[in-house]
Amino acid sequence: MATPLKDLYCDTFYASFCSDFKQVNPSFDATGFTRAIFNDAFDSMELKDRMKHTTATLHEFMSGNYVNDVQLLLNLVETLDKNDRYGMGLEYQFLPEYVSEYGLDYWDESIPALERITQFTTCEFAVRPFLTKFGQDMVDQMIKWSKHKNHKVRRLASEGTRARLPWGMALPVFKKDPGPILPILENLKNDGSEFVRRSVANNLNDIAKDNPAITLRLATEWIGFSKERDALVKHACRSLLKAGDQTALALFGLDSKGLEASNFAVHTPRVSMGERMRFSFMVENNTNKNRNIRIEYAIHHLKKNGERTKKVFKISEREIGASTSFSMEREHHFKPITTRVYYSGIHYVSVILNGLEGDKQSFELLV
Repeated sequence: MATPLKDLYCDTFYASFCSDFKQVNPSFDATGFTRAIFNDAFDSMELKDRMKHTTATLHEFMSGNYVNDVQLLLNLVETLDKNDRYGMGLEYQFLPEYVSEYGLDYWDESIPALERITQFTTCEFAVRPFLTKFGQDMVDQMIKWSKHKNHKVRRLASEGTRARLPWGMALPVFKKDPGPILPILENLKNDGSEFVRRSVANNLNDIAKDNPAITLRLATEWIGFSKERDALVKHACRSLLKAGDQTALALFGLDSKGLEASNFAVHTPRVSMGERMRFSFMVENNTNKNRNIRIEYAIHHLKKNGERTKKVFKISEREIGASTSFSMEREHHFKPITTRVYYSGIHYVSVILNGLEGDKQSFELLV
């Protein structure tokens, strides 16, 4: 069994942190800090709780003068660099958390701190309270960061402004109107770092969920200039492609006319949790030219109220020859996940070719 992520915060980590921090702050009470960390509630804390607990506990052992304290943290980052602690980036998420928690009223000190710290451990979550408080001033700062020489700072400009960043504070203002952050994405669409370009794609994919016309407009403008930008555009359109958006499909030459899924059959009419539902089908190209084909399937999950919700899964994307066909067999593993509650009863599966969903076949799930 994999070690839980929360156990990154352990005796070994805190010993390493205290050793490094005492190099820049000799008066730091490492013994008292460690004792306070491992309180009675520590074992029951999950990863994010332990991170926040570390932030709050560290604050108790600092001077209370934010200007001086944040400088100590910046000195620590330099020491971490020197001591090659880059493999501990996730554990050190409490550093940007410290800035966002205690530094919102100190723009002149906090903005340079975020710029430096993100080069060690990402500040994508920490910038969001600053965006909420300072609005366009913070957006302007992040536009500047989008031109920074360090690719991690450039990525922060894109990742930190995502309206729907997973595990991050939502930014409803950008769900409503992403216009202010579009200059950031424009600046980064040809970035030399794939790490940055992928963030741009994720930001555009977030935008597509609330403002699909904006993502489609940019995708149409950006496509066709380089293979790197085309890959960005395709990743940005992934939710639109899964939704069968015809404009997005057309951008990539994915027309469903003349394509057919035949001989569709479910081979496991009853499936228990932990088992796999098996199905097969034939893909036919009934036209006289080669075609690009995106092959997906959808599971129509039964909900508690008797209705169903559709989830699409990509199988592959490939070329099929003129007037040819091929067979496929796939499995879907029904295993417990935290993001879905399963209910016993009739479910459906369907095959989707270039956005066109075919007939559904039923099977019974036993929970």
